[in-house]
Amino acid sequence: MTIKPKTLRILGTRGVPAAHGGFETFAEYLSLYLVANGWRVVVYCQDEGTGSLFEDIWQGVERVRIPVSETGTKGSIIFDWKSIQHACQHNDLCLTLGYNTAIFSARLRLNGVPNLFNMDGIEWHRGKWGPLTKFWFWLNDWAGCFIGNHLVADHPRIKEHLRTRVSDKKITMIAYGADLVTDASLKPLKNFDLVPGKYLTVIARAEPENSILEIVKGFSVKPRGLKLLVIGNYESNNVYHQRVKSVASDEVQFAGAIYDKHVLHSLRFHSLAYIHGHQVGGTNPSLVEALGAGNAVIAHDNQFNRWVAGQGAKYFSDAQGFAGCIDRLEENPALLEALRGHARERFKEAFYWSDILGQYQKLLESFQPKLSGQT
Repeated sequence: MTIKPKTLRILGTRGVPAAHGGFETFAEYLSLYLVANGWRVVVYCQDEGTGSLFEDIWQGVERVRIPVSETGTKGSIIFDWKSIQHACQHNDLCLTLGYNTAIFSARLRLNGVPNLFNMDGIEWHRGKWGPLTKFWFWLNDWAGCFIGNHLVADHPRIKEHLRTRVSDKKITMIAYGADLVTDASLKPLKNFDLVPGKYLTVIARAEPENSILEIVKGFSVKPRGLKLLVIGNYESNNVYHQRVKSVASDEVQFAGAIYDKHVLHSLRFHSLAYIHGHQVGGTNPSLVEALGAGNAVIAHDNQFNRWVAGQGAKYFSDAQGFAGCIDRLEENPALLEALRGHARERFKEAFYWSDILGQYQKLLESFQPKLSGQT
């Protein structure tokens, strides 16, 4: 007679180990944390190619690997559907990260499979999407709220949004986590010809809603004796990307996309300040990671960023306002140090991975299926 372990299946990401974005990083941290605490964790992973799904184990985490030949949105939709098909064969607790294909999860509900949703941001508010895509996200936002057994909001404002759809009792607010960075190698800086404390860092997709144009324009209004390191892909056939580059001074350095987390830790840690231009979303992973690195932050002024960074940031709304924030930091070293101190305090208050993951475990334990405890 053996005791059946607590089991969680994680859907909605491209899989582990993390190689893409915030949800993948979260899935990696949560799965390893739960395994270390005696759970059985199964993560659905999207592979390129054709063939049948197969299973393997990574650092104690079981992976169901699903080959998908299609790319982009179509490939993600096919992967999500196949993941749900497989999860329906089991009566294990599921956690779905994101609601982009929430309507498919009706099959889990019909099969009696318990499923919690991390509802991410209000995706259909993003200006980059066309009317049809916005409608799809809006529809799945509603679907996730009603189909899911419980919802997780990563920000108080996201919880407020969800409360317009479902009862407060169906929602738990748990933020996103990050690592505390107290030291970082100087070696990656040499590859970009950077001097510690003599550059600002921006890490974001090059989209209008991330204020990249305002940031580059505000920085470039005059010589500063600093570099602005812009991390992300900028394509020659993208009008917005080329507009950003056209307003950049010689002190703006476009570094391309960087995915190595150790390099990113170093670039953040040694920068004079971190720039966060995101205008929409919940608790953004990049901003939390900047707080964990003790960065002074200059952030776009909105309700999402103000809750996350609090007093650890100066805020701007346009290019002129951003330029003024840089001027004040350059003129006042004491302000810079105060912001760094506030950033660390805010991080320790709300964003340690150990605290975040402990909150998730407590929530998940309350939704474990009432199955026979013996096999």
